[in-house]
Amino acid sequence: MRRQHKKYRKPKNSFDKERIEEEKKIVQKYGLKNKREIWKADAFIDKIRKTAKKLLTAEAEKQEAFLEKIIKLGLTGKNSKIDDILSLKKEDILERRLQTIVFKKGLAKTPNHARQLITHKHVAVENSLVNIPSFIVPIYLEDKIRLK
Repeated sequence: MRRQHKKYRKPKNSFDKERIEEEKKIVQKYGLKNKREIWKADAFIDKIRKTAKKLLTAEAEKQEAFLEKIIKLGLTGKNSKIDDILSLKKEDILERRLQTIVFKKGLAKTPNHARQLITHKHVAVENSLVNIPSFIVPIYLEDKIRLK
């Protein structure tokens, strides 16, 4: 059985006023439940950047496969390179969350309303109900989001 690991790291300085203010704005903009969701997005971006740095010296096939994966997630454009991945921010991940996309498509009035619709199983992606607001929506599924 595999051991479970945390998917985020807490900030080193808990009481940094600038960071707290910035996180507060992000929580409001994206309708997040708590700041831990921001830290998870940060950790996800760090993991992607770390992989991209390793792949800078790797074979072209591995680079292409990784780029294709990132493009499918919608984090970068079609003509992007490995260097573009290194400039990703946590907002890029937060924009690809199901909660944000449901709000931006106009299916919900606010990000918090979008979160409620998703958790109450009123949102379907393709033909399956998804009740996870943090679901990262690939580009090919973006058009298939609807209310059930």
